Amino acid sequence: MFRGEQEIKQKITPTLMFVGDQCGKAGEAIAFYTSIFHHASVSHILRYGRDEPPDQEGTMKHAAFTLAGESFAVMDSARAHSLAFNEAISFMVRCTTQEEIDYYWAKLSADRNAEQCGWLKDRYRLSWQIVPTLMDEMLRDRDAVRLARVTEAFLKMKKFDIAKLKEAYGHGQSAA
Repeated sequence: MFRGEQEIKQKITPTLMFVGDQCGKAGEAIAFYTSIFHHASVSHILRYGRDEPPDQEGTMKHAAFTLAGESFAVMDSARAHSLAFNEAISFMVRCTTQEEIDYYWAKLSADRNAEQCGWLKDRYRLSWQIVPTLMDEMLRDRDAVRLARVTEAFLKMKKFDIAKLKEAYGHGQSAA
């Protein structure tokens, strides 16, 4: 372990590699994400040196940080890669209130055209799902009519609206 580094205790750690036109933005991304999420910190940063081309001196060779108590890692790579962030991978943020949904949506969404069904893209083109925890109960319901109403409602939404989802679900009413 590096001096001052905290031990990563979770078994699986998502690692983000910033390549192409995103290369060099890993440090900026860490600052951005840790400013948004509670219980966030940076545990270590290892930067490229002057003699490590093609990577630019000072960019992230490797860094570790936590968001909401979960560990993540990032790195920059100036090498030629045929990959980029896309919708095949997303981070899900589970929210208990509309205020939480609104907060994360306002902080993270950077591409109005990429918003649909609780999904958004941030300024680094990472995909996020901002979802109400209430959806778990709704989508497990065995009442096909309720499930169809909720599904029809959320397919029309960009950002989830808990009140509209509850209305579609008939929250508080028993299944017929």
